[in-house]
Order: sequence, then C-alpha cells, then structure tokens
Amino acid sequence: MTRCIRQTAALCALLLVALLVNAARVQLWEAGSYSANAANRRAALARYAQPRGPVLVAGRPVTGSRDSGGRLRYERTYTDGPLYAPVTGYASQLYGTSLLERAEDGILAGTDDRLATFPWWDRIIRGHRPPGSVATSIDPALQRAAFGALGRRKGAVVALEPRSGRILALASTPSYDPTALSGNGTSVAADWRRLTGAAHRPMLDRAVERAYPPGSVFKVVTAVAALESRTVTDIDAPTDTPDPYTLPGTATRLGNSVPGCRNASLRDAFRLSCNTVFARLGARIGLHTMAQVAERFGFNDRRLRIPFPVAASTFGTTMDASQVAQSAIGQFDTTATPLQMAMVASAVANGGILTPPYLVDAVTNARGTTLDTGPQRPARQVMSPAVAGQLQELMVDAVAHGSGRQAALDGATVGGKTGTAQHGVRNEGVPYAWFVSWARAEDSAEPSVAVAVVVEDASADRSDISGGSVAAPVARAVMAAALRRDGHTVPPSQ
Repeated sequence: MTRCIRQTAALCALLLVALLVNAARVQLWEAGSYSANAANRRAALARYAQPRGPVLVAGRPVTGSRDSGGRLRYERTYTDGPLYAPVTGYASQLYGTSLLERAEDGILAGTDDRLATFPWWDRIIRGHRPPGSVATSIDPALQRAAFGALGRRKGAVVALEPRSGRILALASTPSYDPTALSGNGTSVAADWRRLTGAAHRPMLDRAVERAYPPGSVFKVVTAVAALESRTVTDIDAPTDTPDPYTLPGTATRLGNSVPGCRNASLRDAFRLSCNTVFARLGARIGLHTMAQVAERFGFNDRRLRIPFPVAASTFGTTMDASQVAQSAIGQFDTTATPLQMAMVASAVANGGILTPPYLVDAVTNARGTTLDTGPQRPARQVMSPAVAGQLQELMVDAVAHGSGRQAALDGATVGGKTGTAQHGVRNEGVPYAWFVSWARAEDSAEPSVAVAVVVEDASADRSDISGGSVAAPVARAVMAAALRRDGHTVPPSQ
C-alpha cells in the first residue's frame, strides 16, 4: 500500500513538474508567437488601453489621443493633421502606422525597452509602460510657409539646416487628415478607400516617397563633377560646345530652349541652363566619375532613414556615352527625391560638407528624461571647399541674373538652380517644375537653409523658365521664413 502511494506521489510530482515546464515554455519561449497570432486580441487591447505618446513640433504636441469608450479604447488625434501628415504619417487601429508613427512606434506605444528600468522583468510580467514622446526638428513657421506657397498644387518642399542636417520643413501636397484613419469603424474603412483610391494620391509623401526626374537641377551635380575632375578648370572659359550637340554614337541632336549656348562658358551655361554644354560635359567626364560624384551626394543609396525610409534616388552605373550625356542633364533614368536635391543644395551652401539629414531631435520617456538624441552620423566632404565656392558663385549668378530671379531676397545672398523635368512618351507627361536653393543673410557667414521644391504643373511651358516661375517663389517663401527664424529682417514681398 505504501509503495502504491509513493508511486502515485512520484507520478503526481512528475506531472506537476511537466506542467510547470510547459507553462514556462509558453510564457518565456512561445509568448512571442502567441502575441503575434492574429486571433489574439490581447496585444491590440493592451496597445490601445492607454493614450499614445505625443509627436512634438517646437515643443508642442501635434498629436493626441481620444477616449473612444470602446474595447480598443484610445484613438489617435492630430492637430493641424494635413499640415503635419507628411511628417507624422498615420496611426490607425485598422491599418497600422506609417512614416514617423511607424519608425518611432515603440516609443509612442510604450513597447520600446528603453522606456523600462528592467526590460527583462517587464517582458516576464507583461508590464505596461507609459509611452514616451518624439521631438521633431520641424520648424512650424517653415512648414506653414511651404504649405502656404504650394497651395492647391501637387508638389513637395524639403528645407534643411545645412550645418546640422536638421529637417526644418517636410511638405507634400495635396495632403490629408490622419485623424480620419485612427479608429476602427465603418467610416474609417470608407475614408481609407477614398484616400487610397484618389487620383491625386494625398497619402503619398512626395517629399521622400517619390523620386522624380530631376531635369536641369541635376546640373549642379554635373558642374561639381566637371570641376572636381578638372574637365573644367575655368568657369569663365569657353567650352567649345556646338549648338545643337549630337549625342555620342547617335544621330540624335540635342538643342536648347534659350539662345546663347554655343561655346558658352560654365558660368553662362549654368545661368542659361544649356543642355548642350552639360550633356557634352557629362560625356567627357565619363560614367565612372559621374556616378562616383552622384553617389557622394547620396544617389543609389537605399539605406537612407530619417528615421523612416526614403525612396532611393538613382544614377545609372551601366550606360553608354549618349546615356551618360542625357543623365548629366537629369534625363534618361536619373531620378531624385526632393530630399535628395535639398541635400545637394545643402552641401554646396555648407562649403562642400554634407551633413546627413534627420527628422527627430530627441525621444524622451514619460518623465521627460532624454533616451536618445538625433543621429550622430558623421558629415562627409563631398566636394572641396574651393569647388563649393565656385558652385555658390554659379548659383548666386543664376538667381541674380538668370531664371531664378523670383527667389531673390533683399538682405540675403541666395543661390539657386531652376529646372523643368520632361518625361513620358515624347515628353508628353505633366512636366515637373524644380527649384533648388540656399540662403544666407548678408551679415552672416553661415547659411540659414537649403531648400528643394518640386511642383507637378500641367501649365508649365516645358522650358527651364517654368522652374523659376512656378517653383522658385515657393522656395523664396520658405527661405524668407528661415531667415526670420534666425533673427534677420526680410521684406514680406518683392
């Protein structure tokens, strides 16, 4: 009898141990798969059981939370939603997150281990952490200036602080209000279908998610390559370029939309935006050097994060001489995001130093303790200071005496380059009006801002001038706001 009791006790003990081992396995090793299971509602209930952390602009929240009273209790709200949608993205109970809401989701939702004193203990007990906040680098005055100047047109603006790489404005139009997507009701699904199906694509962040043909604004990069490779040693010397110019190895004759380009110097070719001169320079510089210089600025880099991913800007690495010539004037397969072209202008303004752009100044916990600051990625010298000085001279001349006149500002030195990118079969697509620029107060040694503007403008006249008439005034409004931010007096209009 005693033996039977002992055997029964041993079996019970063994079963108890097996039960404990299985419980530990489920809680410690299998918890992740159970949490990720679509049928498990606990994660969603916990995620929305507390308000989401705020996204800050100039220290003020532009996001909040609303108590819906439902099982998924708190829904995201947005202050000036359309104004900041290209920065924040959306946080939806049905459709997930995008842009900054996705990149910093761990901080904003309270799941990031940096928010916990003992992360391993929180994982065991499934502790609920108060969410943190994300402070952006956006300047509200520049953001409003960008949206106001774009108006009802399709387009995008990116403004950078050249010395630091801080993104001061990130605008995309048309925009939308992310609040419409926050909840989980039938109206949210209807708004999602409306927004994703709209022909004007309001949810596309044109500043960072779309790479356009850059057209003549790419001539800034070609000019750098020409001077760095010493293909051009004197910006005022004739370039011995015919007009029209026959592309190498073809019978295709390339012309110009303006007179005065035959044998023009680099200075005059930049001011007039002569396709013939820059195409011939590209062919003479060669594929290897052209690609190498473009990649210094960030072309062909698919790793750029700000912190959310940026569409890659491209410059071909397998082309014949005629294709290199076309790419040198921003055609063929060359593409660029507005952020990429703002980086080009920023490097010119900053003496040849490109500081990687970033959007987040700091993330903090619920107590206000800073957990992380903006990325400490090293700046890089993408051109010599001497070449940067020559490019500044060319860009200033293009604003003072060329097609960029509408970007000029009293009391400031402004450099710029206009462009109209033609595309589609026989160039029948809607042209893209471009302008890239930088501004420095006359009493300052440091540039205040670098700006890139693209406008999808069906009324553009398909010449380089449209970049000056359509996009340059937008850049001017943003540069004026930046100069005022830095304490300089700028007239409201000219």
